[in-house]
Order: sequence, then structure tokens, then C-alpha cells
Amino acid sequence: MRKNQEIKNRDLVVLVNEQDEEMGLMEKMEAHQLGLLHRAFSVFIFNKEGKILIQRRAAKKYHGALLWTNTCCSHQQLDETTMQAAKERLMAEMGLACPLFEVYKFQYKEYVENNLIEHELDTVLVGYSDVDPDINPLEVADYQWISLMELLQWMQREPESFTIWFKIILPKLLTTFSNISPN
Repeated sequence: MRKNQEIKNRDLVVLVNEQDEEMGLMEKMEAHQLGLLHRAFSVFIFNKEGKILIQRRAAKKYHGALLWTNTCCSHQQLDETTMQAAKERLMAEMGLACPLFEVYKFQYKEYVENNLIEHELDTVLVGYSDVDPDINPLEVADYQWISLMELLQWMQREPESFTIWFKIILPKLLTTFSNISPN
């Protein structure tokens, strides 16, 4: 399905203020160089065993290359809702389609490699699937289903193996996860 899908160009970001009011558009790289606040989303997929689907970012990513992270993430475009963007990106990166629901939004600002700054108003979404992904090698180097306990232990041993946003989002997601159910 994904291989025949036209993948949306996501070279722009929607700049916002702290109240999530649109302030304009900017080229993605420039926004990350200047550290300007913009919309983003992060998707987490779980299976019926409670394992989380994580991906290792492709080697050619402009930051976070070859680091492990959540199932997928990207930036909404001006002409789409967060849900539309998340579903499109989940298919484009992982070849997966499943219902998603919004869990929470949060803002963060962190310096990352290549002199870039992640300053995002991030919407976190969760979905459930038992289907193995059909990864897009331009976006994803590898994937795995992993138990939360194994993941947390790995993150504690090797924090440098994970993206900065994943290390920020996961603890908060787990504190709200008891309220999340696949039904």
C-alpha cells in the first residue's frame, strides 16, 4: 500500500505561539536552526502483548540519524489536521494503518546535533496494531517490538542511543498510559 502512495512533502513547519495560534510557515531546517516554536506530532503504536513499536531512524536524517525513537513523528502541514498528518506519516514511514487517538500535547526546547534546536509543540498520539511494519528505508533503518520494561532498561544503559524527544515523551506517556486502553 505505502509503495504506491504519494508521500507528502514535509519541508515546511507551522510556526505557532505558546497558545498554538498559527504565526506563519517556515522551511523546516531554518526553523530548527533558529529554534522557533512549531507544531509536531509523535505516534506510539502498541500491540496486544503491550509491546511498543520503535524505529531506528535512517542514516540520512538531518538529525537523530540512526537513533532509536517512537514509531513515527513529523510535522503537520498548514492544510491538514494532526490526525491526517499522523496517519499519513505512519503509512509513509512504517507502512501501517490503524486508528489513532490523541493523548496529550506538550512543549519542549532542546539542542540536538548539527547545531539544531528542537522547539516543538508536540501532539502525542497512540494506536494499536499487531501488524509488522513495511518500513520505508529512506526514513527508517530498522524497527522492533519491545516490552516497556526492556525498553526502559535499554534507555537507562544507553541513553545516547535514543532521540531526545523520545526520552522526554516516554516517561510522561507511561504515567498516563494506565488511562489508555485499546478499546
